[in-house]
Amino acid sequence: MARILLGAVICSLFLAVRCMYSASDDVVILTPSNFNREVVQSDSLWLVEFYAPWCGHCRTLTPEWKKAATALKGIVKIGAVDADAHKSLGSQYGVQGYPTINVFGANKNKPEPYQGERSSEGIVNAALNALRSLVKDRLSGKGGGYDSGKQQRSSSGGSKKEVIELTDDNFDRQVLEGDDVWLVEFYAPWCGHCKNLEPEWAAAAAEVSEQTKGRVKLGAVDATVHQGLSSRYGIRGFPSIKIFRKGEEPIDYEGGRTKADIVARALDLFSDNAPAPELLEILNEDIVKKTCDEHQLCIVAILPHILDTGAAGRNSYLEVMLKLADRYKKKMWGWLWAEGGTQLDLESSLGIGGFGYPAMAAVNARKMKFALLKGSFSEQGINEFLRELSFGRGSTSPVGGGAIPKINKVEPWDGKDGELPVEDDIDLSDVELDDFDKDEL
Repeated sequence: MARILLGAVICSLFLAVRCMYSASDDVVILTPSNFNREVVQSDSLWLVEFYAPWCGHCRTLTPEWKKAATALKGIVKIGAVDADAHKSLGSQYGVQGYPTINVFGANKNKPEPYQGERSSEGIVNAALNALRSLVKDRLSGKGGGYDSGKQQRSSSGGSKKEVIELTDDNFDRQVLEGDDVWLVEFYAPWCGHCKNLEPEWAAAAAEVSEQTKGRVKLGAVDATVHQGLSSRYGIRGFPSIKIFRKGEEPIDYEGGRTKADIVARALDLFSDNAPAPELLEILNEDIVKKTCDEHQLCIVAILPHILDTGAAGRNSYLEVMLKLADRYKKKMWGWLWAEGGTQLDLESSLGIGGFGYPAMAAVNARKMKFALLKGSFSEQGINEFLRELSFGRGSTSPVGGGAIPKINKVEPWDGKDGELPVEDDIDLSDVELDDFDKDEL
């Protein structure tokens, strides 16, 4: 009897921790099976919490989140995703810590991070402000909510264009001979499951193309027309999805059939195959302009003078940066470094001057804003800095002067230790000390 009671207590405690929200709450429980239908295809404004049941901060937030959901009922939708159980859904929206809160407004494919207070009052105020902004945009004609996205999805000119139609004639050239990673759907026009997959596949194709710069592609083969391809790859049911990587045998895609699942798998494939970003020394204006214009963020490090660290010390800093560039390569940020004192205008515009070297800033060239590393220039310190950036957190400041300043042309580092400047020898042999007034010595 005691064992039964103990088991019941343990079970109830597990459920209390695991089930932070229930159907009786005004918080909508979201999963990969209903997220697209409830949130992405909705015209409503959504605030969605991504949580883990074991997270103490999440448990603290739960009663506040429930209060906010009740207060906003019928006005703004409040949802919650167990991102520990549904990792693919969390991964799609860049969730790396808990709780993470995203605001899904007019553009559901690009939610905004919530950075307000974690109280019910703060959440309600932020939701109403976001709603007010959404309504104002609709009144001014800037955006009609997600309706426009739904119309594009159902038309041939929308996100479907990112799905590449593959045939017997172009398959080998595009898929097998190219360098890109491919996810290929083999479908039949009469297949009900294929029709259900079509909007998810199209939406995922657009997202994957944007996030990987076209390096991972989604294709589709009408297996009833191109039966040679279907036979070559042993297609026996529809839809069938296969993954193709250059020089490797194709493998079956075994993930979920939602946009979130497809995107998550595609990004994993991209991460597996993508090289680490280049870490470029700032030698001239072209390097800075190209790197910062082509990436969402530019990570800029200013390292100590070579005489202060030697080659070994400088290489240790560069190795840490390369390691983190590889870790965050899914973000597709640009990475730059310069020796302290060679780009003083840049240092001043990024507020680096007062902190000494080494220093680091993350620059958004589109918004001309930057965030400064306040912690240690170490793997742990930089990782924490980049992690906060990936969540859209941290304080930012405008770039001094409102633009990237003039960049000086410098010679590239030769990889060697620095050398002190050679001073001219002074010959003192002809100096008569007696000629000087002894009182002056």
